[in-house]
Amino acid sequence: MFSRKAVGWEMSNRIDADLVERALRMALYQRQPGRGLIHHSDRGSQYASHQIRNLLAANQIQVSMSGKGNCYDNAVMESFFGTLKNEWVHHQRYQSRNQARSDIFKYIEGFYNTVRLHSSLGYMSPNEFEAMYHDHP
Repeated sequence: MFSRKAVGWEMSNRIDADLVERALRMALYQRQPGRGLIHHSDRGSQYASHQIRNLLAANQIQVSMSGKGNCYDNAVMESFFGTLKNEWVHHQRYQSRNQARSDIFKYIEGFYNTVRLHSSLGYMSPNEFEAMYHDHP
């Protein structure tokens, strides 16, 4: 949430713990976080699974789950998905999941993280915001 940067993502035809694990491992690889990281999610079975809880515990990541029926707890993530769909995905016609995956990767890494301005970041991109932070913490 710090910079709105998408650091871990994955696609699948199933919403299961394997999908979450792949996205989480990507984020861990990208960031290599220290102790104290908080992983926030809704109460979906994929997030509550032993598989994900064990991975979070092994990486000393604190679990935070939304309150039951509280859609506002995941507002930042829901906003990202809305942006992705409205700015990009709904304007495309994909012939295959692989084509969609490649195109969405280009949107995230080539536009969302690098170019797209966020009002919550003082109208900077996530990468610009992080660079400024690291230059002047």
